[in-house]
Amino acid sequence: MFLCVPCRWNFSPQSADTSNTAHRFGLKSSFVKFSTLLTIAAVCSSLAFAHGQTRKSSSKDLPPSAYKLRSVQVTGTTRYKPEDVARAAGLQLGQTVHDEDLKNAVRLLGESGAFSAVSYDFQFDPEGTKVELRLQDVEKFFPAHFDNVVWFSDRELTEKLHASVPLFDGQLPLNGELAGEVSEALQVLLIQKKVPGQVDYLRPGQNDSPAETFVFSVSGPNITIRNVEFSGAGPEELSLLTKAAKRLQDTEYMRPAIRTLEDKAFLPIFREHGYLKAVLGDPEPKVAQSDEHDTLVDVTFPVEPGRQYNLASIEISGNKAFSQEGLREVFHLQPGQIANEIELEKDLDAARKLYGTRGYMGTSIKTEARTDDTKSTVSYVVNINEGDVYKMGEVEIRGLDSKTTARLQNEWTLRGGDVYDASYVGRFVQQAYKEIGDWHVSVRESIDPHDKTVDVTVRFDPNS
Repeated sequence: MFLCVPCRWNFSPQSADTSNTAHRFGLKSSFVKFSTLLTIAAVCSSLAFAHGQTRKSSSKDLPPSAYKLRSVQVTGTTRYKPEDVARAAGLQLGQTVHDEDLKNAVRLLGESGAFSAVSYDFQFDPEGTKVELRLQDVEKFFPAHFDNVVWFSDRELTEKLHASVPLFDGQLPLNGELAGEVSEALQVLLIQKKVPGQVDYLRPGQNDSPAETFVFSVSGPNITIRNVEFSGAGPEELSLLTKAAKRLQDTEYMRPAIRTLEDKAFLPIFREHGYLKAVLGDPEPKVAQSDEHDTLVDVTFPVEPGRQYNLASIEISGNKAFSQEGLREVFHLQPGQIANEIELEKDLDAARKLYGTRGYMGTSIKTEARTDDTKSTVSYVVNINEGDVYKMGEVEIRGLDSKTTARLQNEWTLRGGDVYDASYVGRFVQQAYKEIGDWHVSVRESIDPHDKTVDVTVRFDPNS
């Protein structure tokens, strides 16, 4: 004899419950609605319990073994493993379960925020209880970043957090309790490590956090970088990387700042030497010294330089105002040389300035790199969209006495209506230096795309 009662709990992330606070920021979890599937008329007509509860009319006829959890089947989710869902729901094979235990399991899953809908079926029979959890994943998850958690490797931290929070896989839903659970689990790990720090986190878009990222950090101890190393870099690049990394020494360990330096100082070294596909892995901190207030870390960057490329050719298209020969004079990179992309970027900037001398203030220059790994070469296709020619508008000189201003205004020879020459301002300022001495000069070009004119403001300020 068995009793089979299907129940469903629908979770609605669109409705907000302002009464529930899950963590120190007081963020709101989503409101949950309970409903019961009226599929067995005889049973459901006598239902008298709220929140999807069901009355067991014949449970007294079942032996104790009927309440031992025999199996948990999970359907609907494509994100989580069944065993992780069962752990998150607090269900363990062999445990004794009743209606309230199953409702509590569904409540835990719904409040996590990971699912947009949760429902369940169960069967009590003499051999044990069978449960089916039917889930629907929420559509959007956001990556979790740990800015200064230096006491664990990334892999170790993920494994430990997953062990405590089964639904954490490196990403989190925007709503619900899951982020708070991760924060609490991380706090426990710090206590176990005897780290006197407080875990904080920001949800995506909250305060200054990145719009698409959960940001976890630890406040309390001073975490300072002692040494920086690079594993996998060649001797020539290693010396340059070590020099560039000196600015990190004795600074606070925070991954966003380190990542910024990677992009601006480390990767350009590889691009300058033809390693166009070089990859720097996440910084790996290792605690070197630690006490109650200060933690010193050594940071290692894993490097995968990849293949070193030589230049095969530079092809230019879209140019009309300047000939191929005239444009090639600004490119210093020659076929057969190491593909120095930093030098190429400088040459492209020189080409833009060249177009500016003839009034082309909106010229767009884009490059496409075509690599040939069989020959370790790269060809660049330079596509030029010249745009319109701009004319000189008005010039205004500020910061000087009226007499000097009038004189310089008269010496400005680029008249209104002339084709604008972006290089003229520099020459004018150099001549002004000779006449009035060493002043701080700032120049603003106001480009009017409607009238195709450029107004220039030259401001002189005394050097402090």
